[in-house]
Amino acid sequence: MLLMGGDLQAIVLTVKLASVVTAILLVVGTPIAWWLARTRSRWKGPIGAVVSLPLVLPPSVLGFYLLLAMGPDGPVGQLTRTLGLGPLPFTFWGLVLASVFYSLPFMVQPVQNAFEAMGERPLEVAATLRAPPLDAFFTVAVPLALPGFLTASVLTFAHTVGEFGVVLMIGGNLPGITRVASVQIYDHVEALEYAQAHRLAGVMLVFSFLVLLALYAWRPHPRKAA
Repeated sequence: MLLMGGDLQAIVLTVKLASVVTAILLVVGTPIAWWLARTRSRWKGPIGAVVSLPLVLPPSVLGFYLLLAMGPDGPVGQLTRTLGLGPLPFTFWGLVLASVFYSLPFMVQPVQNAFEAMGERPLEVAATLRAPPLDAFFTVAVPLALPGFLTASVLTFAHTVGEFGVVLMIGGNLPGITRVASVQIYDHVEALEYAQAHRLAGVMLVFSFLVLLALYAWRPHPRKAA
């Protein structure tokens, strides 16, 4: 039941991709979630819909448009060429950018729900104590929303691990560069290597179960939360 070298390489790359994407989305998704939770702007609906779009959009569609955007004639491709960074498609950082878009709602929505459940009272109390808004955010809002951050981080990491359509469209199938675990399983099946596919798929199945188990274990019991 030992994994082959290519399988281990794919797993390491997958964990690296999911870790980087989760860290980026913690930084990028938190202000978006905060704004969506507190704003009364008429743009809340359209922006919320854009953030949630990857939940319903086929991965191949999102991957196709991201590939166009990151291509030589796309806006992102022209920007990276101007900055001397080179093209992003079929690179690790191209996978990171695509995965950030694809996993965005899995970070934003749990954090947004946590901020909304917090209510206005804690921040009003902080304001009466003359706490600056930024200080109140980090010392009051973030600790109260910590369960939402934990849920969002776990879901984002797990969702990135399980990506297939977007990573295949953007990254292709380059060993050690863009061949993540889901693509490796596809390669095994395509080559009729069912034993290897079964071993790697079994590892991913166990991982997914442990992620969900950890997620339910972290959730506070309603009575304890009360």
